[in-house]
Amino acid sequence: MSMPAPQGSAARLVEVALAEVGTIEGPKDNQTKYGAFTKSNFQPWCGSFVMWCANEAQVKVPNTVYTPAGAEGFKKAKSWFDANSGEKPQPGDIVYFDFPGDGVDRISHVGIVVKDNGDGTMTTVEGNTAGNAKGDQRNGGECCKKIRAYKKDNKPKLLVGVVGWGRPKFGEPVAQKVAKPPVTDPLVYPGETIDPGESGIHVKTIQQALGVPKPDGVYGPVTKKAVIAFQKANKQLGAPDGVIGPKTFAALVKLLKK
Repeated sequence: MSMPAPQGSAARLVEVALAEVGTIEGPKDNQTKYGAFTKSNFQPWCGSFVMWCANEAQVKVPNTVYTPAGAEGFKKAKSWFDANSGEKPQPGDIVYFDFPGDGVDRISHVGIVVKDNGDGTMTTVEGNTAGNAKGDQRNGGECCKKIRAYKKDNKPKLLVGVVGWGRPKFGEPVAQKVAKPPVTDPLVYPGETIDPGESGIHVKTIQQALGVPKPDGVYGPVTKKAVIAFQKANKQLGAPDGVIGPKTFAALVKLLKK
């Protein structure tokens, strides 16, 4: 049996991630040891998976429980590479995605690079994704090994979902800081916009306020249609785009309390 790679190294981060392949959430929606570690259990957990792996490997990464914030952290550290920059991904890089046609026009998923495949694609390990192309790629409930394209002219002709990747500073092992606990009160705004495709207690609150049949806490097409109709009827809330910010959320909670 081979010895583990040194703590604090890219190889160790990849080892830890690969060992988690096949892990599924549950028994409740978005319930994982990764979310428990970051104190954001029952929330979408791809970022929590990366944070957990980094902690196990003692590799320092920006807080990426909220994926756009993680990408910004790498950019501020000047260790970010756009997918079209010409830079090749390396093992241990933290890769960020915006999947075409999923209804969320921003970074919304993250994983760990295993290797560059030399054909415009990379092999990754990702939490909260699906094992097949038809499943939900950013909320699939499983840790999977994936092939992802970062060049338009990639050999397998896959759609490009990679936005870019951040490169941790590997070397000395470091203790990973745990993310701050998220807001878990369903009637208190969580601190960031609630977008289509997300899930959790705040989505369920929105569904209950709007009278969505069988509120399940998943922000799907029916919920989006109801939110847009509510925003159109209340023009003071801003553009009717289905994105729920503090004003829309407060108005919905007020509606729920009537």
